[in-house]
Amino acid sequence: MSYVIGVDLGTSAVKLLLVNRNGDIVQEVSKPLTLIQPQTGYSEQDPDTWVKQTVAGLEELTANFAGDPAEIEGISFSGQMHGLVLLDSNHDVLRHAILWNDTRTTAQCQEIYDMVGKKRLLEITKNPALEGFTLPKLLWVKAHEPDIFETAATFVLPKDYVRYKLTGKLHMEYSDAAGTLLLDIAEQKWSQEICDSVGIDADMCPPLLASSEEVGRIDSDVAEVTGLSAGTRVFAGGADNACGAIGSGILEDGKTLVSTGTSGVVLSYESGHNKDFQGQVHYFNHGAPNAYYTMGVTLAAGYSLSWFKDVFASDESFDDLLAGVAAVPIGSNGLLFTPYVAGERTPHADASIRASFIGMDSAHERRHFVRAVMEGITFSLNESIDIFRKNNKTIDTIVSTGGGAKNDVWLQMQADIFDARILKLSSEQGPGIGAAMLAAYGCGWFDSLQACADVFVKEDRSFEPKPENVKKYRDLFEIYQDVYSQTKALNERLATFRE
Repeated sequence: MSYVIGVDLGTSAVKLLLVNRNGDIVQEVSKPLTLIQPQTGYSEQDPDTWVKQTVAGLEELTANFAGDPAEIEGISFSGQMHGLVLLDSNHDVLRHAILWNDTRTTAQCQEIYDMVGKKRLLEITKNPALEGFTLPKLLWVKAHEPDIFETAATFVLPKDYVRYKLTGKLHMEYSDAAGTLLLDIAEQKWSQEICDSVGIDADMCPPLLASSEEVGRIDSDVAEVTGLSAGTRVFAGGADNACGAIGSGILEDGKTLVSTGTSGVVLSYESGHNKDFQGQVHYFNHGAPNAYYTMGVTLAAGYSLSWFKDVFASDESFDDLLAGVAAVPIGSNGLLFTPYVAGERTPHADASIRASFIGMDSAHERRHFVRAVMEGITFSLNESIDIFRKNNKTIDTIVSTGGGAKNDVWLQMQADIFDARILKLSSEQGPGIGAAMLAAYGCGWFDSLQACADVFVKEDRSFEPKPENVKKYRDLFEIYQDVYSQTKALNERLATFRE
């Protein structure tokens, strides 16, 4: 039997999956990671800790592997997006990595618009300038740590640094490069125009390659430490969202992924780069060859429900909290919730907006509030789907993962609000299994990623929209969409009272 390893470098942990040719997860190892937060708004990590924990995970996998290490044919990676890893001419780390959730770069985002132009930035990168992206971080270091910036020879993203330390080969692949604000999405090359406009030497940008391309073999020293064969092939991998899409089978037009984690993601496959969403949603290169994906984000999806639980039912399980929801009618008896407890991203990039319960009366019980929270989260996710459809995208099949896929009432709610067939997968390993699939495809096990998905991605069951429910939710969604504009000014006034 042959095997591959998928390494998923997240923010809180690095997870490693050992997967066989049938797509079965034979072993799973997780090693924790910690944040470095020197002050409010800062979020950093030590890149060498990523390497140390990844190597420790590989050691554990091979120590518990009964077969010949040579049977582990390939490794690929999924990684947290946008994080800046600055390297000197010897490829040594110059400072802690600045992560995707670091918010110190608001001024640099405006500078990018001033220097490049908002319209031109969207034409080249398909994305607006947001604090999470990599280019604002580069400009922040240039402005605030000039000595470090002067020493910098290149930069990479988190998983690329780990891959470099395992192989000695330094590259970046397209799906992660798309999140830097330096990539010409259509041309799949670094934008000389943007580099010139913002004063970044284009030679700082590393060589580019496709997600399934082979980078090299495991370094002999790493092989000795981990127990892997020195012949183990290493493939580029992809951004976590791209790998999550691959691992959920989002590999053809019409297929969409809805992931309800702390935040919520709506990700849809695009076969081309020529659609114009006016920056309302993210538009990135996919990990699949010559493909793209569009993505909307709800900042506080699962977090809205966990917040409600922590405040009103801290001593109960989620199952207990949701127990009475099925008996509550659609619309929660006239109660509506907007999940803006941490601001919002899509379609309102607004850090100051806050959540609302609208329509409360004395007849409402806790179960009505719980269902209203679930419906509000799903309405927020539907904002992205609505944008896609208004731009002539067909969305007929949605794979649901995360907390929203753990409750049948919520899955049916998604089918009715999204007006689409909802698929629940047998196993949720998203980015990690997507990385393993890139390795399997790279090793030649399959002729295409879709053929790999036919084996690796297994469906559990599906939920079909009910026409009568679709109609009710469509009317409610119109009311939901009005709440933002009706409360924006009120929230701005209330902000002066927040401590």
